[in-house]
Amino acid sequence: MKAETRIKPQAATGEYWKFIIPSLIGSLLFLVPVKFQGDVTIGVGILASLLGNAFSEQMPAIIIFILGISVIFSTLTKAAKPAFILDNKFLKGLFDTGIFGLTMRILGFAVGIMTLFEVGPEFIWSRNTGGVVLYDLAPVLLTWFLFAGILLPLLVEFGLMEFIGALVQKFMRPFFTLPGRSSIDCLASWMGAGTVGVLVTTKQYDEGFYTKREAAVIATTFSIASVAFSLVVANVVGLGHLFIPFYLTVSAACVVAALIMPRIPPLSRKPDTYYEPVGQQIDETIPEGVSKLKWGLEQAIDKARNAPGPKKLLTNGIETVLDIWMGLIPLVMSLGAAALIIAEYTPAFEFISYPLIPVLEFMQLPEAGAAAQTMLVGFADMFLPAVIGSGIESELTRFVVAGLSLTQLVYMSEIGILILRSNIPLSFLDLFVIFIERTVITLPVIVLIAHIFVF
Repeated sequence: MKAETRIKPQAATGEYWKFIIPSLIGSLLFLVPVKFQGDVTIGVGILASLLGNAFSEQMPAIIIFILGISVIFSTLTKAAKPAFILDNKFLKGLFDTGIFGLTMRILGFAVGIMTLFEVGPEFIWSRNTGGVVLYDLAPVLLTWFLFAGILLPLLVEFGLMEFIGALVQKFMRPFFTLPGRSSIDCLASWMGAGTVGVLVTTKQYDEGFYTKREAAVIATTFSIASVAFSLVVANVVGLGHLFIPFYLTVSAACVVAALIMPRIPPLSRKPDTYYEPVGQQIDETIPEGVSKLKWGLEQAIDKARNAPGPKKLLTNGIETVLDIWMGLIPLVMSLGAAALIIAEYTPAFEFISYPLIPVLEFMQLPEAGAAAQTMLVGFADMFLPAVIGSGIESELTRFVVAGLSLTQLVYMSEIGILILRSNIPLSFLDLFVIFIERTVITLPVIVLIAHIFVF
């Protein structure tokens, strides 16, 4: 694709509004922070919270129902190969899984049943393992992705990403090796949830707007824990009174990681090629003599002009939601519970954290032994370090532990599984290496800022 050498003829007034109105609504829903019931969130978060609260008692049963449907139709597809599924592209993609996928769906359903009825080995259904996934993680995923999946087209289909991308590309490319539109992914994570940011990235990759390398970089590094979740973590470790310096420290560490990570393996070795089924669908070259603002507006209007109609958008949104519900929730239920079981009932994370103790002592962190145990358990779940580290007496150490848990970003109970299930070319080993690299990069930054500016 090559950039056009001139701007197209003046767009009609209605075409401007077709870009402006949906993009404005999408921005208000996904990118603008709102205080709701004492928490900072976004419009989609408010809708998710209202739905979650309205059906809080029924939510575990709803999740079990979804898990059951996923297992029944996936097993039916594998065993009987019914034509009504295999002849339908969407249903085939939803239920025609490999052996691994089917196994995970069966295990996820089994874990859900055992947790709901508290039967079988307690280490599977305890409140700190299967209970965390069934009662805490899965309901959030179900409600957030219901609204995010249906409303996301307002953010990505009507020109907002093209407009912002043109304005900031000359900043994004040299600093982060990324297209300008990736700034929207970061904002979606920052204001809402990391899962929403990854969903935006996945859809943009699938539609040919990011290369394999760009999508891998954005999904694992060009993100930041949401303001709302960071505030929860800060309060859990007793640092609510230091939230502003705490979040600024986390943000600074994430920026440093975002500068370094794209330039080192495994991310630097990912090919700069586009998703094969669609190919390249983006060109950031701005014609000579044309301002970034004018070119961005033209690109945005062109995108809005060709946007799908309401019926198609709704159909695509519902398909996205069902794909996540039927595919992601079983994986979160099975692999998320497994990660939490390892963290809770085995010394695995404690054992591999021993080499960190002398490093933390060198950094003059009190209670280095207790802190070390929290720093790798975040690979299982981002919230675990805060829970485990909340008992540490030193406020400085709790500051570092909580901050690091938010800068590591890649955790298998949610984000990691979402990435693995996507078409983005990242393996489990890639994610673990990235997690370790982020730990090595951001830990010194957090410790340095904590020592010099906070304590």
